[in-house]
Amino acid sequence: MSGANSMDGDIAERFRARSGTLDGNVAERFRARSGTLYVVATPLGNLRDVTLRALDVLATVDVIAAEDTRVTAKLLSRYGLATRTLSLHAHNEAERAQVLVARLAAGESVALVSDAGTPAVSDPGARLVRAAHEAGHPVVAVPGASALTAAVSVAGLCAESFVFAGFPPNQAKARRAWLDRLARLPAAVVMYEAPHRVAATVADIVASFGGARTLVVAREITKAFETVARIPLGEASGWFAADANRVRGEFVLIVDGLEEEAPVPVVLDESVERWLAALLTELPPARAARVVAAVTGIARDVVYARAIAIKPG
Repeated sequence: MSGANSMDGDIAERFRARSGTLDGNVAERFRARSGTLYVVATPLGNLRDVTLRALDVLATVDVIAAEDTRVTAKLLSRYGLATRTLSLHAHNEAERAQVLVARLAAGESVALVSDAGTPAVSDPGARLVRAAHEAGHPVVAVPGASALTAAVSVAGLCAESFVFAGFPPNQAKARRAWLDRLARLPAAVVMYEAPHRVAATVADIVASFGGARTLVVAREITKAFETVARIPLGEASGWFAADANRVRGEFVLIVDGLEEEAPVPVVLDESVERWLAALLTELPPARAARVVAAVTGIARDVVYARAIAIKPG
């Protein structure tokens, strides 16, 4: 057994053996209340990132609603917990929500967990949470691991604020339109992406945001091959192409804001400006800027800044 597993075993043994205390603490162990839904954050990868309160809840609820019961079983086994699990995922959430709300009404307590991180944040669970609220049952957060906050905390953002956008659309056309809208925001933009789409999504990010901003790639957070890299957007596609391992795993992608001191030229040649003005009568600024940039070779972010400045009303 590894050292980490041995320490986890020690914690699990203390958890089982001590009534009212955990790991030598004098604070009373938390116990789940009847008729209450607990939204429980679980580790992203490193199972030692679970909180003591999460273990208390998972040990004392009547049932755990899990995105994948096999994944949750590994966490429960590590800490010696035998609570019953019930699957709740994207394909059965509507049905399961009714069943679980009925169990809450009968006085049972329920914990909601996803495969990793905080449930109902680009993961199943929001429908159950909403149904519990509508039925008048208490909903309690048990905070902990979150890929979103973990990635932002190590990104070193220049932007003073950020927007969490979730997963991009699967289809290329819809994804480009989605990114074009996000590119207009005066904030860093945080999104999740899967390995089989990350290269295409990064190429679209470059097309929508231009090359002057920075991409932060947070990959496999808390796992063995964790990577956090800050890359100029103009070099991002090449960075991924340089190593096949860089497109493996789960990703948080952050497009940082522009550095305050970075100049944004807004003066164009008179003929280019006429073309841009004409296109703006038919197209939104992002698309008009893309067309002009493609024809003239002027950086898209430069054209876009001017398009925003001259767009009527």
